[in-house]
Amino acid sequence: MSTAAAEHAPGPGSADGIAARARGLTKAYGSGETTVLALDSVDVDIARGRFTAVMGPSGSGKSTLMHCLAGLDNVSAGQVWLGDTEITGLKDRELTRLRRDRIGFMFQSFNLIPTLNAAENITLPMDIAGKKPDDKWLDQVIDTLGLRDRLEHRPSQLSGGQQQRVACARALASRPELIFADEPTGNLDSRAGLEVLGFLREAVDQLGQTVVMVTHDPGAAAHSDLVLFLGDGRIVDEMERPTAEAVLERMRLFTGGNPQTPGFDVIRSQFGDGEPTSPEER
Repeated sequence: MSTAAAEHAPGPGSADGIAARARGLTKAYGSGETTVLALDSVDVDIARGRFTAVMGPSGSGKSTLMHCLAGLDNVSAGQVWLGDTEITGLKDRELTRLRRDRIGFMFQSFNLIPTLNAAENITLPMDIAGKKPDDKWLDQVIDTLGLRDRLEHRPSQLSGGQQQRVACARALASRPELIFADEPTGNLDSRAGLEVLGFLREAVDQLGQTVVMVTHDPGAAAHSDLVLFLGDGRIVDEMERPTAEAVLERMRLFTGGNPQTPGFDVIRSQFGDGEPTSPEER
């Protein structure tokens, strides 16, 4: 089980450039007086081979940022690149192919097919695309995630943590350039959540993957190499080598310590004031 990223060096691919970037990224919903600006001219670089967490109060734009970077949502203005490929302006079919071939996804809901076993769920995207898995890489992913003895089990026969590990393996199976994880521990108890975060950490450190995770949880963010803080649709701060305590304090500054601020009550209820900051301390 990996510890928080404060005790880790960046992943092996950290010197290999930028996995994704955005310039002037703007996303607006509605029009006229009812317009809501979810993202406001955001500039961001996602370093290859690192684990980046995105945090902010409810409504800050963190999930919208992930969806735009992943090509799941159209932008209102600005440009987004995956590697050297500009994805803004791509047609739907081209975006679908790009997401299938170059991006892995993990969500709060596991999104497993109940009639398929774990092995079939893991390879499903490649099976749909008519691609043969790299058996050596797939074996490495399965063993890293500790799923070898669960491959024949269907989702109903797996615990929540095991199901999320299958979802993680599915995201990793095609060896994507970038993995997006949206609140991946949201439906898990604390123990299972820590396991999944450890596996994401290992995906970066041992498998050379690039992970971007949206979370409201300072403990989850502490497993990352870098935390980006969003407020009112802008990146307002960042933190290298985070700890849960430091992230909580930074979030407290953004909310003015106001327990009525959206999202702050969730953070405080989980970590209180100065609670243990790493998996080993809990």
